[in-house]
Amino acid sequence: MRVLIVTAVPAERDAVVRGVGATAPEVAELPVPGGVLHRLSPAPPTGPPLTVDVLAAGVGPAAAAAGTAAALTAAAVARTPYDLAVSAGIGGGFTTARPAAAGPVAAGPATTATARPADAEPAATAPASTGSATTAPAATAPAATPHLGSVVVADAIVAADLGAETPDGFAAVTDLGFGTVEHLPPAPLVAAVAEATDAVRGTVLTVSTVTGSAERAAELLRRHPRAVAEAMEGFGVAEAAAAQSVPTLEVRTLSNAVGPRDRAAWRIGEALEALAGAFATIAPLLGTWTFDPEGTRQ
Repeated sequence: MRVLIVTAVPAERDAVVRGVGATAPEVAELPVPGGVLHRLSPAPPTGPPLTVDVLAAGVGPAAAAAGTAAALTAAAVARTPYDLAVSAGIGGGFTTARPAAAGPVAAGPATTATARPADAEPAATAPASTGSATTAPAATAPAATPHLGSVVVADAIVAADLGAETPDGFAAVTDLGFGTVEHLPPAPLVAAVAEATDAVRGTVLTVSTVTGSAERAAELLRRHPRAVAEAMEGFGVAEAAAAQSVPTLEVRTLSNAVGPRDRAAWRIGEALEALAGAFATIAPLLGTWTFDPEGTRQ
């Protein structure tokens, strides 16, 4: 089992490294500027050997996609491809009450987007990430409300601001007739990781501009009632991984609330320690997994 974990900044990378392995990592350079992999080989409790490479690719979806693509391509050329790509780090949490769902919505096939309440933006018609499970998660109710310091695991990775402003409001790029805005991680792996880490499951939004007002936070929740967190890299990692048929997972720990920027209330150190703790639990779990071509556990 070979896993690529992509963070934005070195502090997140170092937290993941601390959690995954007790020994110092090997360092390998990628053939791109600033591309440095921290490689660990923790002993899994059962199953095949586990290799975990951790990369701090930079802030934002473009940097995340570029770094992920470089690492995946280098591994494929070396004939040591990755089995899973993980977007990891800290993020903002939707820690306040959220709108009620518009009513039960049946889950659709994973080749469309996750089923959504009627007032949410239309689902994508482009295929979801190859790592998607055979059915999308049902959006029968909003996700649980997380709290600062908690772990969240994405059951959908959504590009929340990829699109256009129109007189009628925001239109996702899929509404304009092209692209994709959502990738679905393998549902069995999401469930296992969430159970092991006591995480909240839900939609994790990828944004290029961090939310700084209560009004924008409310608008994001109106369009994505199951959102539990926002960050800046998950969709970039998922896009690069989908291009090479690699399943994707996103794991975040919450350092602040989505909304007005109150730096005094941020809990970055606590979130980084929670990130290390989460991956201390996740790494042994990943060592017991292999994936078939559809991204489900064998």
